Amino acid sequence: MAVYDLEEQEQIAQFKAWWGSYGNLIVGIVLAVVIGFVGWRLWDHYQTGQADKAGAVYFTLQEAVARNEAQQTFELAGELISRYSGTLQAQLGALLSAGVQFREHDFDHARTQLEWAAKDGKDPFLRQLARLRLAAVLLQQGATDEALARLQPAPEGALRVRFEDLRGDVLAAQGKASEARAAWSAALDALSDVGESAAPLRGLIRDKLESLEG
Repeated sequence: MAVYDLEEQEQIAQFKAWWGSYGNLIVGIVLAVVIGFVGWRLWDHYQTGQADKAGAVYFTLQEAVARNEAQQTFELAGELISRYSGTLQAQLGALLSAGVQFREHDFDHARTQLEWAAKDGKDPFLRQLARLRLAAVLLQQGATDEALARLQPAPEGALRVRFEDLRGDVLAAQGKASEARAAWSAALDALSDVGESAAPLRGLIRDKLESLEG
């Protein structure tokens, strides 16, 4: 038994020495893992709560849009941007609000919210859409150089046609007929693989080209 006691004492001594060297490190790692896990759960809970709150504001905003209440729509979108900027609802709200302001010819308010959505919005596709609509607002304000800057570069994918089409509109407004023609032709090229669903847009762009030739 004494032999075993001696061996146990040696093992305990070795363990104490090892723990003295690495114990604090292990405790730190365990604490970091625990804190990280708890922090992630708290952040996830916070994000879920933010999304729920933003969803309630967004629902109210949609109702205001349906009633075409421009001021309330603008204020609700502003609330989403200021309090829930990291949510998708904030970006969608800015786009919806800008549409109402645009229809009411309140281009300054539309521009304010579209600039935020284009720069700081969460979703990449919606950022591109906001950039397109912002260029349309700038065209209405006569800021054609700024509008062209917003349209460069044109994105790949579904929005490319719209970007090229609007770029043609801006160039035509500047009296640059040949460049407008090239932009509208590029828009038609981007529509070449689209089916009959794009026929109205294709016809509209062709009418623009014919108006330059006439």
